[in-house]
Amino acid sequence: MGSTRAPCSSSLSEQTAEMARVAAILVSCVLLLAATSCHGLKYGYYNRRCPPAEFIVRKVVGKAIRQNPGIGAGLIRLAFHDCFVQGCDASVLLDPTPANPRPEKLGPPNFPSLRGFEVIDVAKAALERVCPGKVSCADVVQFAGRDAAFFLSGYKVDYALPGGRLDGRVSLENETLAFLPPPSFNLSELVDNFRTKGLDVDDLVVLSGSHTIGRSHCSSFSDRIGTPPSDMNAGLAAVLRRQCPANPNFNNDPTVVQDIFTPNRLDNQYYNNVLRRKVLFKSDAALLTSTETARKVVENAAVRGMWERKFARAMVKMAAIEVKTAANGEVRRNCRVVN
Repeated sequence: MGSTRAPCSSSLSEQTAEMARVAAILVSCVLLLAATSCHGLKYGYYNRRCPPAEFIVRKVVGKAIRQNPGIGAGLIRLAFHDCFVQGCDASVLLDPTPANPRPEKLGPPNFPSLRGFEVIDVAKAALERVCPGKVSCADVVQFAGRDAAFFLSGYKVDYALPGGRLDGRVSLENETLAFLPPPSFNLSELVDNFRTKGLDVDDLVVLSGSHTIGRSHCSSFSDRIGTPPSDMNAGLAAVLRRQCPANPNFNNDPTVVQDIFTPNRLDNQYYNNVLRRKVLFKSDAALLTSTETARKVVENAAVRGMWERKFARAMVKMAAIEVKTAANGEVRRNCRVVN
């Protein structure tokens, strides 16, 4: 009797767990819809204003990534760096001017490492030819980040993104240091930094997974590969010591891949790297310093498809940070200068 009931009990338990998972996803989607609506964003925003808008951006991004996969990592990072300073308003794109000689793009976290500006220029120029004055640079940045994730993940990260962001007019170098989390942050500093932007611990762990692609300057982790040794895997530290100068500086600061296993693939390999201590930054290693975040690392590493789904939701949530209104925003004609 007992042997015949066990499978039914197991099946019921699995069904209950699956129902709970689906319910959680539905609740999270409802919350995302409510959040984006409150910020004035709307799915299908350009359906009437400029029907081919998202197709044009995706086409430009796809071509750029086929020519250089590394530019995709730059576009995802560009979306993140834009939203964390002044909100998702394309303030990171503004060039220096006599009135503002030190905009965000010249801040230490952005210069000279931030990439993807030229791809945004190409997409915006194409949009202006078809729909002049309709599509904001802020939306182009977020669409481009979304599309880069789509191509680099082998089409596994695929999500709808609401539009309607406006472009900001304020861009200050010193705010990059105030709001962008450096690679030296510990866990409590990271949590506080994300919380100020309306993002929670799960968002922190999930968005950190983007470190599975792209490159980093040696200066961002040089303190972890010297002596005395850090908690970095000894083999990785030895490899990095051969690739990096002992004292990197602005004139001698090479770059290395962030993920030695799948450097051009947006996947969950990052979490396996964290568990094996084969990550570059102190902020990456910090994810193992609490039971909660360590558990999330293990889940993202072990459960097929989980991270990709969570990454999509976190990117939508991030893309709604501090969206500008008509009172303090505009649709730029040229992404590098205010109208």
